[in-house]
Amino acid sequence: MNYYFGPHARQELKDAILYFDDFNAALGDAFAQEVERAISLILRFPEAWPLITRSTRRCRTRKFPYGIVYRITEDEIEIIAVMHLSRQPEYWADRLRG
Repeated sequence: MNYYFGPHARQELKDAILYFDDFNAALGDAFAQEVERAISLILRFPEAWPLITRSTRRCRTRKFPYGIVYRITEDEIEIIAVMHLSRQPEYWADRLRG
């Protein structure tokens, strides 16, 4: 199964990496690796995480307070958001339209 980032999710990932890089470049790298680990798990077990809407699921990262919001299509995983878990929990919901 393949995956792709929606444009907002890709920017969120970049912004978060830059945020952590401001503290320490190794921290930004660690965050990127943790997101990759979470996506790898999603690809192996796409239905393992609970539904948070009728069509989306969220996989939490282990070492950072972030979640990967995604939906499963016929043959791909669409990453909808790379969200901080303590900020506006449903800000990404309007991305599901259209």
